[in-house]
Amino acid sequence: MATLKYDSPVGELLITAFEGKVVGLNFTFEDAPKPPTLSNTDSDETAVLEQCANELKAYFARELKEFTVPIKPAGTAFREKVWQALQTIPYGETISYKELAVRVGNPAASRAVGGANHHNPINIIIPCHRVIGAGGKLTGYGGGLGNKEFLLNLERE
Repeated sequence: MATLKYDSPVGELLITAFEGKVVGLNFTFEDAPKPPTLSNTDSDETAVLEQCANELKAYFARELKEFTVPIKPAGTAFREKVWQALQTIPYGETISYKELAVRVGNPAASRAVGGANHHNPINIIIPCHRVIGAGGKLTGYGGGLGNKEFLLNLERE
C-alpha cells in the first residue's frame, strides 16, 4: 500500500494505491470518510499514484472528462453495485438519489444509495457528487456541499 497527498482546488486529497490500483481518494479534513485500511505490500505503487495525480490535474483543468486510472473500491455487494452505477453518470450531468436507486434495481432504496454514496472510497473518480436531491437540491457530500457545488460547476462549464 502506498499513499500520496494531492493539493487540489477542493482541498488536500489522499490517494491510496494497493496492488496497482487506486483503492482510496479521500478528503483529508477531520470529518471526511477515511481511506481503507489494508495490509502493507512490497510492490511499488508509484506509477498508479502518479497516474491518478496527473488525471486529477487534467480533470481540474477541464482537460479530462473520464478517468482511466485503474480503481478497486471495496465494500458490500450493494455498495459496489451503487458505485458501479455512479460511474455511468456522464460528466456534467446529475441524477437524483431516487433515479440512482432505480438504476441499481431497488426503487425504494434512496436512503440506502445515499449511504453508499457517503461511504464511497474513491471520491471524484467515482462521481458521487453527481447525485442530487429531488428537485435539483444539493444534498449530502462527504467532501462538503461547497466542494460538491464546485465539482458540479467545474463539469458544467
